[in-house]
Amino acid sequence: MQEYRAYQGRGEGRGEGGGVGGRDLAAAVESRLDRRGFQDHHWSGTFWEYLDICAANPGVARNAYQRLYDAIMAQGVEKYKVFKKDVTRYRFFADPFEDGADAIYGLDSALMQLVDCLRAAAEGYGTDKRILLLHGPVGSSKSTMARLLKKGVEAYSRTPEGAMYSFSWLLDEHCEVAPGASAKEALRTHAFPCPMHEDPLVLIPREAREDVLAKMNAAYKPKHHGGRLRVVGDPDPFCRKVYEDLMRFYEGDWRKAMEHVRVRRIVLSEKDRVGIGTFQPKDEKNQDSTELTGDINYRKIAVYGSDSDPRAFNFDGELNIANRGVCEFIEILKLDVAFLYDLLGATQEHTIKPKKFAQTAIDEVILGHTNEPEYKRLQSNEMMEAFRDRTIKIDVPYNIRLDDEVRIYEKTFGPGRIQGIHIAPHTLEVAAMWAVLTRLEEPKKAGLSLLQKLKLYNGKSIPGFTEDSVRELREEAHREGMNGISPRYVQDKVSNALVSRQALEDKGINPFMVMNELESGLSHHSLLSDENMRKRYRELLSVVKEEYEDIIKGEVQRAISADEDAIRRLCANYIENVRAYTQKERVKNKYTGRDEEPDERLMRSIEEKIDIPDSRKDDFRQEIMNYIGALALDGKKFEYNTNARLYRALELKLFEDQRDTIKLKNLVSSVVDDETQKKIDVVKQRLIKNFGYNETSATDVLNYVASIFARGDSKGR
Repeated sequence: MQEYRAYQGRGEGRGEGGGVGGRDLAAAVESRLDRRGFQDHHWSGTFWEYLDICAANPGVARNAYQRLYDAIMAQGVEKYKVFKKDVTRYRFFADPFEDGADAIYGLDSALMQLVDCLRAAAEGYGTDKRILLLHGPVGSSKSTMARLLKKGVEAYSRTPEGAMYSFSWLLDEHCEVAPGASAKEALRTHAFPCPMHEDPLVLIPREAREDVLAKMNAAYKPKHHGGRLRVVGDPDPFCRKVYEDLMRFYEGDWRKAMEHVRVRRIVLSEKDRVGIGTFQPKDEKNQDSTELTGDINYRKIAVYGSDSDPRAFNFDGELNIANRGVCEFIEILKLDVAFLYDLLGATQEHTIKPKKFAQTAIDEVILGHTNEPEYKRLQSNEMMEAFRDRTIKIDVPYNIRLDDEVRIYEKTFGPGRIQGIHIAPHTLEVAAMWAVLTRLEEPKKAGLSLLQKLKLYNGKSIPGFTEDSVRELREEAHREGMNGISPRYVQDKVSNALVSRQALEDKGINPFMVMNELESGLSHHSLLSDENMRKRYRELLSVVKEEYEDIIKGEVQRAISADEDAIRRLCANYIENVRAYTQKERVKNKYTGRDEEPDERLMRSIEEKIDIPDSRKDDFRQEIMNYIGALALDGKKFEYNTNARLYRALELKLFEDQRDTIKLKNLVSSVVDDETQKKIDVVKQRLIKNFGYNETSATDVLNYVASIFARGDSKGR
């Protein structure tokens, strides 16, 4: 007992060594809790108080599609153009709910189609009577989209704008309409929630509902759509029985019956099975359709005397509990036909048929996803014509834009994600480049390589191609992105490289290690049975390797020529000669003091680095002088790095001049003199500072580039 008290005493104060005590930890917890928010989310009141809420804010009665669409739009949008085509990016799909954990990159077109369908459904144009079917290859973010929709509508229901309400019945402990002390009043001692979280407005008799909705719609001003408020159908069988019993007890006095209703705010939650349902195919022998529409509670049959009494039925199937929210069907086309029959009525008529009960109204977004082989089987099955007719297919392809693919991998392996192991620059870029290349169709345009097509899609400029021609490339490749390597495969191989013995010894990985993993995994890739396809993918790895070599040669060139003073002097010399050339003047030689003709050899040696032909040199030089003049008119000063093209040319010229003095080729030998080593160390530090290398990866890149030059490979970028 004394030990317990001593321990308790320490917990109340400070811990040993100045640590925190139990009270400090409790205070830290309480500081993060929102008690006012908790009270708002658990509000309850009378039916009449709820009608006051409806009058002040009619939007609480929105249907599931309207609510989901508003949840998406509430996060905001961004507008931009791709190849002269308007594109909308919805911030909702960047996952602001969990700091981007499920963010989707590069699928804006597919997401636009999905949101357009939700908008049409919110307006009541008919798509609310369809299954939204996400269709695409494995690993293309179909499940992530569904997860975001569920997560987002959950978060929206917690906001004041997304507040929604259901109700409970106040009856006696046996869920009976039993008289209390006064025979004119029934007991209200226990609360029995509506099992399908229905809107309290369903309790308004049909003959009066139209007038109530007309008044609410007159005051309803939807922000993002023009859909009207609609309350369709009758209460579920349980609520219908209670309602009828109360009306009989009070001899048709509806106001008296409504005094047994306790309205409460609800928050959608998949974990609590409130408004969010998920159904996944299992073994046919262990699964039946009651998982969708509920089943009899056999223990309560003895209490209520009949299996057709709704109080002896569990309305807890996925379609029941998902009412007023979203129901996701994982791999929907793998379901047995018996399950798909239930979906026919759930979509077209918005009703389900629980065992031994009448058709029951539901209001929910039904979302499914499937892969291509399953969808082809659906198309060839004539018996599934009714299901196909109730389906809207939304293609979800792989990324075909390099930058977006890189962002997928950075989400897992980006800066700060991996501790203790350095990922060399371009490692993820190289993996993403290969993945995207496997998804592209060979261009039909002569003279255009697959790698050039990738660069065009990524927004790079290539001479001879305009935005219109790139758009034509996209339009002629209808199935681009529907085949190829999944991001999951790439993530698995990057993970393999990270835990390899070499990575643990070197404390880092580089692009070659990842490319080796990507190639070695092809021979036993479970989704690649075609040897020709494996061969093509290996050839694409060779293309990526060549591109990577060009990239690192360019970086080493820039690191070698990163002497700002030398570039500034070279730029000043070039501009002085260009000015004299365009003005038809002579240049004063600062050493001899004599006036000489502009140094044509110097100017051409720089211009040739950026492929300015001799026939275009006059235009280019005049363009540079006009550029400098325009800057001067704006009060700006021309610097060596102001014009990107000229800056690149100066870098390449300086690299060419300094390459031999640094003797980069000597790196491949075991003997390097002190002077060369000092210069090499300077270049290495520039690679570390400017390009993100560490000591090991910078040394590896310098050695590799040195070996290329030692082979006499002087190919430019």
